[in-house]
Amino acid sequence: MNTRKIILSIIGVLLIIGAFYAANLIIDSKKSFKPKAQKVVKTVFAEIVENSEVPIVVPANGNLVAKNKVELYAEVQGVFKRGNKLFKTGQSFRAGETIISIDASEYSASVQSAKSDLYNQVTAIMPDLRLDYPDIFPKWQTYLSSFDLNKATPDLPEMVSEKEKFFISGRGILTSFYNVKNLEQRLSKYRITAPFSGVLTETLVTEGTLVRSGQKLGEFINTDVYELEVAVSKNFSDLLKIGEKVALSALGDTKQYEGKVARINGKVDQASQTIKAFIEVKNSDLREGMYLEANLDARNETDAIEVDRGLLLEGDKIFVVRDTILDLIDVRPVYFSDKKVVLKDVPNGTVIVSKPILGAYTGMAVRIFEDKPTNTDK
Repeated sequence: MNTRKIILSIIGVLLIIGAFYAANLIIDSKKSFKPKAQKVVKTVFAEIVENSEVPIVVPANGNLVAKNKVELYAEVQGVFKRGNKLFKTGQSFRAGETIISIDASEYSASVQSAKSDLYNQVTAIMPDLRLDYPDIFPKWQTYLSSFDLNKATPDLPEMVSEKEKFFISGRGILTSFYNVKNLEQRLSKYRITAPFSGVLTETLVTEGTLVRSGQKLGEFINTDVYELEVAVSKNFSDLLKIGEKVALSALGDTKQYEGKVARINGKVDQASQTIKAFIEVKNSDLREGMYLEANLDARNETDAIEVDRGLLLEGDKIFVVRDTILDLIDVRPVYFSDKKVVLKDVPNGTVIVSKPILGAYTGMAVRIFEDKPTNTDK
């Protein structure tokens, strides 16, 4: 029995040792092979600094507005009459041509009545002038002969003596004359003429409409000359000059337009700290309301470079390459635009990074990209 127990004990120990050994083999078989990490060297784009004179161009934008524009208002009341041309948006008129005509038949009759009264008053004094003032009779006779009821009332003859003035004024002729002139002036308001050649851009009434005094009728603009109002930082206000040429362009349009600074406001906007500048531009392709971008030549910065704004770190640092290692140097930004920044204090010959690097840090190993030409010879 003792021998049997010993044998069973030995078998048990061997089983335990075998199980432990098998378990170690299984654990070892699950260990993955980890290759030795290799050092990664990033390829970067770089360029050699060469300081030069960098023109600082101030971008601005705005909408075109016609330089010559008038809003048409009625100063009298009446029915809008149909003219030679339709009163519609887009209709063009030459300078002096009638844009709007309001029925003035009733008012015109009252003007003619007042003119007739004046004519009768002058006629009535002629016998007295012949007898009492024979020296001034000829000029009043000439005035009466030139008086035409169908034309504008001519100015009264010049009165040189006090006696003549008293005589004419005493007969009520001066009062009647100025009353007629006032009526004729108002009669002219029944017809609105084009102050310049242009186009109707807005019409608010149609033929046959009853027009009331003070009512807005439309808008008329000159399509030859436009102005672009832009806001410029006060820092560049002293650099803008009237008459300076400005390059203009429309969004999505490759065509360039040339304008010039026509006016500069002398007041700084307190909220935005900008100054309004007005750029005059002429081109048949332009229309009022078009959105244009302007590039104003402000000044030239000497001994400077221009780079992408994304390369500037912490506001005053950029990456450089020193013997395949990245390093940071201090720079002095002097002007920011939407995409670019002008820098100074960058030594000539410095190799700077020309495109941003993801995850870059000081001491990082890099390799400069070299654009080698492809050999096409066969």
